[in-house]
Amino acid sequence: MTLLTADDVLNKKFQATKFREGYEQDEVDEFLDEVVEAMRQLEAENADLKAKLEAANRRVAQLGEGAAIPSAPATPVSPVQAEPAMSMPAVSAGESGGQGPAAASGMLELAQRLHDEHVANGKAEGERIVTEARSTGEQIVREAEDQRNRTLAQLEKERSGLEHKIDELRRFESDYRTRLKSYLQNLLTNVEDGGESSISGL
Repeated sequence: MTLLTADDVLNKKFQATKFREGYEQDEVDEFLDEVVEAMRQLEAENADLKAKLEAANRRVAQLGEGAAIPSAPATPVSPVQAEPAMSMPAVSAGESGGQGPAAASGMLELAQRLHDEHVANGKAEGERIVTEARSTGEQIVREAEDQRNRTLAQLEKERSGLEHKIDELRRFESDYRTRLKSYLQNLLTNVEDGGESSISGL
């Protein structure tokens, strides 16, 4: 799995929801800023350790080249002087050649160990941050979905109430029309009956 970089976290975009968010946007942005800062520090430490390791490798190579020079005779010697001439420098060259690479090797091992520790700590911290960010994102999504479901349920309830009121208004209108029609018919009948009575009286 490829680890996230500071730029990946900084440039991460989330889709905006249609309803109220579960977290304060400013708090989420501040948390991501802290994550980016921590990851950049880890990246800087890792780069510094790599530079130190390369410098230690170069130092080891230089010490190895310097130790190899005294082992070769600089000028030819006569057969009579060969034995006493080699007795003293041989020990000196062995000691200096042994101590230089050993010290450099110890420094290299220390630098490598520190580098490995920092890399391991950086990976662990990065994985922890990614896991926490993923968990936070999943929680935000869950709360947004819950809020959406609650809002939809509330809207459905309100729609049912409005439909019930509309049905009541329609029934009231139908009943009102029926009663009004009956009233007008009765009124017309009374008017017609009254007119006939007046004519018969004449």
